[in-house]
Amino acid sequence: MISNLVHSIAFAAVLLTVSAGAAAKQPGIVGTSEVEQALERGAIIWDVRAEEDYRRGHIPGAINIDDILAQFREPKSEDYLPVSQLERLLAENGIDPRREIILYGPKAAVSAYFGMITLQWLGGTNVSVYHGGLDDWKAAGKSLSTEAAKLETVSLSLNPRDDLLFSTAQVVQRVGRPDVQIVDARTSREFSGDDIRALRGGHIPGAINIPYETNWVDPETPRKLARKQVANKDGMNLKPIEQLKDLYAGLDPEKETIVYCQSGVRASNTAAVLQSLGFANVKVYDSSWLGYGNTLDAPAESVSYFNVARVNNLLNALQSRIEDLESQISELKTSHKK
Repeated sequence: MISNLVHSIAFAAVLLTVSAGAAAKQPGIVGTSEVEQALERGAIIWDVRAEEDYRRGHIPGAINIDDILAQFREPKSEDYLPVSQLERLLAENGIDPRREIILYGPKAAVSAYFGMITLQWLGGTNVSVYHGGLDDWKAAGKSLSTEAAKLETVSLSLNPRDDLLFSTAQVVQRVGRPDVQIVDARTSREFSGDDIRALRGGHIPGAINIPYETNWVDPETPRKLARKQVANKDGMNLKPIEQLKDLYAGLDPEKETIVYCQSGVRASNTAAVLQSLGFANVKVYDSSWLGYGNTLDAPAESVSYFNVARVNNLLNALQSRIEDLESQISELKTSHKK
């Protein structure tokens, strides 16, 4: 009981420090007014969306290098490109991680958080995400631009941090350690092994499942939008700071905290939220379950394996259905000619 009390006091002390002043302020996660102020200071505003979306309208002065996920990662493995390639890409586009940088996309874009963690890894210390993104910018009545902004090239020599992104080997070494806590930011079905997205499903032993969507006011918003039950993305706003504290109250802010998902993108959102709550030792498992699930000798729980036979049966059924439809179309065409 005493240890639980000490843990609760320590957690509360960290959170009180974070929330002193304006309770809604979260370091690294900014709103519309902060973006406007940053523009006046000459900060880099980075639109992480695909180029075609950027050209339809963006925050005036924002730069774009096309879809950040496609630009920064290998298409098959979803791992980072070599640092030398990232360095060249950033330098050619005038992006110096040491400058003040705010990334955005549509509201709650996980790719913006991925960019934030990446820039921190590459040495950035003043990097933020505009969580409300273009949706909040337009809702505030702010103007858009269709003119592409371009920065002058810069000279870079990047020295990535070795204390932010973890490899599979580093994670395996920490499984079961009492001074380490692991957060699984995937869906509950991925965590349970029912939704398999690697050679096997399941989760890292001891991991705590807190889906990244639970950071939102209403995690069901994307589904409600698809069913036309809501008219906007307001439900994808981050929960108020007090509710985020409650969501992560079961974690110890003093412990090393490793966050993972499928390939490190969703985990970046949770990592940023934890940073904003005062967790000072947050790591992102870069390869996440895509790497872990395919490393068959890595310990796992709720393990299920990819069922090749079932997939083949589904493909055969689909092929049969296609053939039936083609036959029906052919019969209709013949009947129409008569």
